[in-house]
Amino acid sequence: MLDKLFRLDNKIIVITGATGLLGRKHAEAVACYGGTPILLDLSQQVIDDFANELNTKYKVDSVGFAIDITNEKAIESNAKLLMKKFGKIDGLVNNAANNPKVEDSKDVNFSRLENFPLNIWNDDISVGLTGAFLCAKHYGFAISKNSNGGSIVNISSDLGLIAPDQRLYKKEGVADNCQNVKPVTYSVVKTGLIGLTRYLATYWADKNVRCNAMCPGGVENGQPDEFMKEINAKIPMGRMARPKEYQGTLVWMLSNASSYLNGAIIPVDGGRTSW
Repeated sequence: MLDKLFRLDNKIIVITGATGLLGRKHAEAVACYGGTPILLDLSQQVIDDFANELNTKYKVDSVGFAIDITNEKAIESNAKLLMKKFGKIDGLVNNAANNPKVEDSKDVNFSRLENFPLNIWNDDISVGLTGAFLCAKHYGFAISKNSNGGSIVNISSDLGLIAPDQRLYKKEGVADNCQNVKPVTYSVVKTGLIGLTRYLATYWADKNVRCNAMCPGGVENGQPDEFMKEINAKIPMGRMARPKEYQGTLVWMLSNASSYLNGAIIPVDGGRTSW
């Protein structure tokens, strides 16, 4: 039995933001352990190509759909389609989020709180929080109908646990109103997902639906050397994560190996939030 604890055989796992940097790694992990990744993102062609890669490499039956997760009718319709096709949904990974980038400007920096556009705030909250709510509402409800329940994993961030250190983005000789910052919506969305996690952990617990949050630290992705040097100094392990290093935690959280884990907020950040 112990050798099968982490297996995801015959489990139907919905993954949002499935073709992004971490979304791809989440889907690969699910497929590698025998699960069926259901890929949700915006480009059908990109989704189909990725699903074909997974099916060829891991011999699974991955499928994907181009869906705007802020569109409730689309989510509701897709959940019904999956139930008709597979007869069940076993897991949900709420991974999708806008990733607001810091911006340079000669006169003003729109990533700064005092300049941050309301329309971008609304878009970021809509995708990162409203989208997760809608997916939990419909896919999570489907999971609650399973005789064995299932698992919801919300992908938060270390910045859902601590404030961003804006000193990492500061440049000498640049006026305050033009200095780069980590935008406000990232922290708000990731902190909100922790609240959603705790709510969902108690909501369907009697149906054996568990909900937990993973809080990844930053990922190495071609950042400038100066930035890497500064942020690495703030991490006890002395480096940012590699993209594959979250896969084991995700498999554990989706599998029967974590059958009594519920409402947990798991930092996977090299110890950054311990300092």
